[in-house]
Amino acid sequence: MSTLSPATARLTYRALEPVHGMIYFSPHGPQVYRELGITDPRMMYFASRSAAFGPVPAEVTIATFFNFNPAAVRAVLPAAWNLAAPSDILHARLAAADRSLRQAWGADVDGPEVREAATLARQAAERACERAHGRPLFAAHAALPWPAEPHLVLWHAQTLLREFRGDGHVALLLTEGLSGLEALITHAATGEIPPEVLRISRSWTEQDWAQGVAALRDRNWLTDRDLTLSTHGAARRAAIETRTDELSTHPYEAIGPDGCDRLRKLASTLTIRIMDADLAFPPMLSQRYRDTVR
Repeated sequence: MSTLSPATARLTYRALEPVHGMIYFSPHGPQVYRELGITDPRMMYFASRSAAFGPVPAEVTIATFFNFNPAAVRAVLPAAWNLAAPSDILHARLAAADRSLRQAWGADVDGPEVREAATLARQAAERACERAHGRPLFAAHAALPWPAEPHLVLWHAQTLLREFRGDGHVALLLTEGLSGLEALITHAATGEIPPEVLRISRSWTEQDWAQGVAALRDRNWLTDRDLTLSTHGAARRAAIETRTDELSTHPYEAIGPDGCDRLRKLASTLTIRIMDADLAFPPMLSQRYRDTVR
């Protein structure tokens, strides 16, 4: 039986998440994608994150990304593959991560803290590969070669840990009978992120959103007041989050509680420097991550 608690795994993942998450906001991303002829922001996001699958049709990305409006995905895929090969997009994405982390960490990008964090995170990520079954987005990224430089090893490791957790979370949402839109609405109803931020970032119309809210109210997930989880909805959402933590614990067992504690301590400095590095992190997300590593 594991001696590592799901709460420890969750805290460790959250503490290091900005190392990966900055790739979606850093100005270095658009710079490298434009060099390939990709200028649409949506195409940049969907193509760069799903390029590990190869030149797949939109339906693969719709299925694995789960909560985006399918129309938004179809508007840019598979058209992106006519502009650049997935392998070139993956190379550009890694280059953007390299430039971003060098900007954040400067002369310390190859320092002992980064090297130690990379070693620990890679151990966890490699342990995750033992349970790739049923995790398609994770498996696609896990099949990519490991970078050589420690800061990119750390970025790739956190990418794998993120997609591992995300695939498990999607599976649980499906078992609750939630569509991608409905899952997004229940997330908004927790109060963690403003509804408009989630709706707009996932390209849903106000009409789509209203229909989703109505459907969830009919199934007693939401109250009739504003956007609030019912007692039933709150319990189901809490169960999803708890089980997500449980399914995400396996990778971190490779480094144990002491390794997780050490990784979080290293992250407390590294991630703050990322958020202080003018990489266009949204203020709301920046504050959430700062609170995590305090």
